[in-house]
Amino acid sequence: MLRFVHPTVCTLAALVFSASPLLAAAPSADLFVPSATPPLAAAVYHDGWIDLNKNGARDPYEDSSRPIDARIEDLLARMSLEEKTAQLTTLYGFPRVLKDERPTSAWREAMWKDGIGNIDEHLNGNTGWTNNLADPVHDLPWSLHARALNEVQRWFIEQTRLGIPVDFTNEGIRGLLHSKATSFPAELAVASTWDPALVREIGRITGREARALGYTNIYSPVLDLARDPRWGRTIETYGEDPFLVGTLGVEQVRGLQAEHVVSTLKHFAVYSIPKGGRDGEARTDPQATWREVQTIFLEPFRRAIREAGALGVMASYNDYDGVPVEGSALFLSEILRGQWGFRGYVVSDSAAVEFIHSKHRVAPTPADAIRQAVEAGLNIRTNFTPPAAYAEPLRQLVRDGKLAMATIDARVRDVLRVKFQLGLFDRPYVADPAAADRVVRAPEHLVVAQRAGREAIVLLKNEPALLPLDRAKLQRVLVAGPLADDAHAWWSRYGAQRLDFVTPLPGLRAKLGAAVEVRYAKGVEAKDAAWPASDVLKDPPSAEVRAGIEAAVAAAQNVDVIIAVLGETDELCRESSSRISLALPGYQQELLEALHATGKPLVLVLSNGRPLSVVWAARHVPAIVELWFPGEDGGAALAAVLLGDANPSGRLPITFPQSVGQLPYNFPAHPGSQARDFGQVEGSLFPFGHGLSYTTFRYSDLRITPERIPVDGFGAAGGGDPGLRGSASRATPYSVSTVPEFTITCDVTNTGTRAGDEVVQLYLRDDYSSVTTYDIALRGFARVTLAPGETKPVTFTLHRAHLELYNRDGDWVVEPGRFTVMLGASSADIRLRGTFTVTAADGSAPEEAPVVDPRLDPR
Repeated sequence: MLRFVHPTVCTLAALVFSASPLLAAAPSADLFVPSATPPLAAAVYHDGWIDLNKNGARDPYEDSSRPIDARIEDLLARMSLEEKTAQLTTLYGFPRVLKDERPTSAWREAMWKDGIGNIDEHLNGNTGWTNNLADPVHDLPWSLHARALNEVQRWFIEQTRLGIPVDFTNEGIRGLLHSKATSFPAELAVASTWDPALVREIGRITGREARALGYTNIYSPVLDLARDPRWGRTIETYGEDPFLVGTLGVEQVRGLQAEHVVSTLKHFAVYSIPKGGRDGEARTDPQATWREVQTIFLEPFRRAIREAGALGVMASYNDYDGVPVEGSALFLSEILRGQWGFRGYVVSDSAAVEFIHSKHRVAPTPADAIRQAVEAGLNIRTNFTPPAAYAEPLRQLVRDGKLAMATIDARVRDVLRVKFQLGLFDRPYVADPAAADRVVRAPEHLVVAQRAGREAIVLLKNEPALLPLDRAKLQRVLVAGPLADDAHAWWSRYGAQRLDFVTPLPGLRAKLGAAVEVRYAKGVEAKDAAWPASDVLKDPPSAEVRAGIEAAVAAAQNVDVIIAVLGETDELCRESSSRISLALPGYQQELLEALHATGKPLVLVLSNGRPLSVVWAARHVPAIVELWFPGEDGGAALAAVLLGDANPSGRLPITFPQSVGQLPYNFPAHPGSQARDFGQVEGSLFPFGHGLSYTTFRYSDLRITPERIPVDGFGAAGGGDPGLRGSASRATPYSVSTVPEFTITCDVTNTGTRAGDEVVQLYLRDDYSSVTTYDIALRGFARVTLAPGETKPVTFTLHRAHLELYNRDGDWVVEPGRFTVMLGASSADIRLRGTFTVTAADGSAPEEAPVVDPRLDPR
């Protein structure tokens, strides 16, 4: 039976407020209490404050009117070594490490009797990689979960000596990782919307649902760049380009933290290019120059911290230049805190501290690995092991004089600062647990998820105009392929759990109605029995495989159109599932060719977690649609696009190479690095930024003002803000104070017969510079909604940071010279060009005419 705190406790607690920058929810009026820990109303809760250390006095750290730094120092002076080190430790929640859903009397003897830094994924309903995790009692209904976390929090407030509250952490890259939370497409799909305003709304919804359920820190967004699509976690990223990833990442952070939860960025740093694209037990040895680290891999993190004020960072598994990032003072202290001013706390990726000893082998003992990590700048260690396994050797290091107490104090300060900023010391509880049942999956949240699902779909090819399908001409439709009706294919360990996915088959059946016969034939499995060895050498199809293909061909007889849904499942593209091939896995290619041979109109729908080199399809199949891994309602979104209820507007955030043999092949690239070679195929299959529409758009009247600005007008190096202001329909304005600026404007006209969204993309080239810069670099984009025949102006504003380069001395500078501006529908579909000039102090800008002939080979 559930018991509740005495009303007096609620009345007193409700008067406690926080003056912190991130305002937290008020104390709960609906806490249920275990009999093992009776309420301490008179001893703890007072008018306007909580007596956290139960001494009857309002100590400085309990006084919300005092500055946060003063409160931290007061609390730190009261803490023992055991209490300090407890704050540097994660306790994984039920059922991974913590085996109790609610506090028990045994907790009084557990390691966390001294407190804990954070509790991760407690009662979130995660089913586990193999669906082997126990289903908690308190994940649903959502109000019950909020009460359970309030009870856990109340135990730490009332039953530990100093009453330091817990930071409840959880994942949130596809919506909140919780049972039946609002489900959004994977990050790579969200990036295909090129819609910063939408991404901020996704962050806001994720944060709002997290707060309602009691979570205070969300591990999101992933800001790694997918520069090698073989990598298994490509699907978790916003793509390959630092400007796009940074812009969308900033909005996700802003959305999350607007709802008073911490945004913890993943995975810092240079994590996404392990050697050969191998994840799993590899995740090491990234091959990137320091210039690439600065200009490509750090840029999204820099922006998320400096522009959006992210308060969390997860340090990554990998090394860089022989030094594990978990033990790198360069990354965790000098860059993160010294250069960028980061004021939050750093958590380790799971077991990454242990890897310093066991994988990287730069620490001779596990204890020395701990020392290296803490001295480098790590705040909280996370792993699927009991927290004492870390806390005890950490304490012994201090006792033995191998780790300075001053270092421990510095790391604890960061953790406490975040907790104070969240308001947890003053308002530690979910204010209204019952409200969680109204907040999670609220109707307005589902509307945003549906919008994201539609905007994320990319029309890759439509020749001739097979799409949208004409309902009036459809009597029989075949939906075929292993992804047509696999309800688990889109599940993610990092997304909402226990969902009822709408796959393409029911989505199309619901949209077409009873008047149209919708047939289904799976044909083949997504992978064959020999995978992954079949990515190297595939045996001829077995009799069983041939029978499945033949059944699909038979089902295609007398249909009006075939919709083949092929690609990958989550099992084939996720953490620890990288590939050495970008071909359709298993015998899906054989199925596609057999369906094409029927002569029926054929639409290929790709549902996959990475770019696939579908060269045969690009040459033979008239219509190709990229669905990625959508949210729960993905099948309905697909049906809306295929049948013309929604005009596709997605654009690729990542390059589709023709062959895995071209890798690395990505955007942006240095001049000539991806140019013609007479022994290789040239160009991409589908370029970065590509995406078609059911209508057409014309670009005209490029205006650049002013044409010249002196370099000394830009001020000191590094003074710019990388945000870009684009004024157009649904373009997000960025607040930028740096002057002067260049304004780039053009007119965009819908020249077709349907309303549609165009994604106008601004690219920039520094024509000549002291170091090699990227051939063209994305520097802005805006979604423009246009009715047939309608024209709208689209304006972008360029500031210092858009023109900077990382020079030979390691400084960010703007150099005098000419810049070429390119506006277009993709990185390969440039419609308008122009130039502006940054002049030297004397007004000059001597440069030769830019190279026109792209053939640089002297032969």
